[in-house]
Amino acid sequence: MSDPDGPPHDLGRPIEVLDHHGLEYLMVGGVAAIGYGAERPTEDADCVVRRERANLNRLADALQELNARLRVGGMTDAEARLLPVQIDGTTLDMASMSTWMTDAGPFDVLAGLEAPDGRLVPYEELASRAMVLRGDGFVIRAASLEDIIRAKERADRGKDREALVGADNPSDQVTRRAGIRE
Repeated sequence: MSDPDGPPHDLGRPIEVLDHHGLEYLMVGGVAAIGYGAERPTEDADCVVRRERANLNRLADALQELNARLRVGGMTDAEARLLPVQIDGTTLDMASMSTWMTDAGPFDVLAGLEAPDGRLVPYEELASRAMVLRGDGFVIRAASLEDIIRAKERADRGKDREALVGADNPSDQVTRRAGIRE
């Protein structure tokens, strides 16, 4: 799927560019769920990045290579392209979340995932539980399935509730709860 106002979603391109720039990041959200085996399509790519200045500078270089522009509610992609946005490590350090449209589709950058208690779980903690996943034509480092499920449960948005099939029995496999085929 893709944003009707933006380019088609190309999952492989942002991964290729982030890896090329040596970015320390973890994929989360729908992309990570696909890596774990989910069959739900995703409309964007979400990642959590290490919040260290050199890494944020690498992220800025990657975003520039992807021709990133802010995604702003109520604005078309063409209008957003005209905004005078400076993409550099300093600017990226000021926001805990930023949403971008790139030539490879929508791309979101997060400082961490929310835990059930509302605490923001940073890259370093998520990375200690991360997994390397292989999908159809891609290899990613992703936050753990448990971390992704907890964040989706905490967010409690309609699309997250749909993604979490919900096990009737708490002892059921986590993969079933995530809507991932067994």
